[in-house]
Amino acid sequence: MAGMTTAAQPPVAPPSDRAPRQRPAPPARGRRPYGRLAVLLVAFLYFAIPVAASLWFTVDDPVKGFSLDVYTGHLVSGDMLGSLQLSVELGLATVALGLLLVVPAMVVVHLRLPRLRPLVEILCMTPLVVPPIALVAGVNTVLSWAPGLARTPFYQTLMVIQNENFPLVLVLLYTVMSLPFLYRSLDAGLRAVDLKTLVEASRSLGAGRLMTLWRVVVPNLRPAVVSGAVLSLAMVLGEYTVASVLGYRPFAVWMVEVGNEEAELAGAAAMLSLFLTWGLLLLLTLLAGGRTRRTRRQRKTS
Repeated sequence: MAGMTTAAQPPVAPPSDRAPRQRPAPPARGRRPYGRLAVLLVAFLYFAIPVAASLWFTVDDPVKGFSLDVYTGHLVSGDMLGSLQLSVELGLATVALGLLLVVPAMVVVHLRLPRLRPLVEILCMTPLVVPPIALVAGVNTVLSWAPGLARTPFYQTLMVIQNENFPLVLVLLYTVMSLPFLYRSLDAGLRAVDLKTLVEASRSLGAGRLMTLWRVVVPNLRPAVVSGAVLSLAMVLGEYTVASVLGYRPFAVWMVEVGNEEAELAGAAAMLSLFLTWGLLLLLTLLAGGRTRRTRRQRKTS
């Protein structure tokens, strides 16, 4: 045992204090968004070329050349202003009534009755399946029952909702037709916030249900509310079938009637409707954005 020798092992190099330097990775070259720019350019041309062509058609006079007479003289009339005012009033009333119905209902469903969410979704999306002409045909049939109900309180109700100065029947129908837009916008907004925590915190601080809904829930849903309101308002300003069948004359009906006689005037009215919708969209977006930034500043200062 003592005479056995062990194999000689190679000497181990002492550990060096200097670690091998790693070469820095070359900076990644940013991808130039040519694809995105191309898609945006195509989308811009898709919308801009028809608008520019329509605008040029309204200002190109074969005799005078470039002329704004259709905007300064023929477009601004009593009938046009009256129909435009009626459409704006119907749109604002539709947005208000739709939000009053949908916002509390969806908040309750998300907090207390989540099992009813599929049923509420089906009910709100049904107007997309039912054609407007079928909907207004059924409503027109119900309104034709008014002479047979002359001795009942329903007769006065039917007469009130058919007032020519402000037809409530259009507001009711437009509210039903705007339910898909309001539901999708508000559903996306409710899924993006922790609604249960916000409501419990507000109630723990002593706020009532209405105060919690107005001061806590609605401010956190402001982008969704604005989106649904803009879509509903645009739908009302451009709706023709329901108002025409029921015999009313909002801006869309007036524009079609004028287009049968003067094409340039109809094009100018269409441009006015388009710019009015864009202006309302921009105004609501700025209002919502300003309030959101103000709320963030208050949170940061507090």
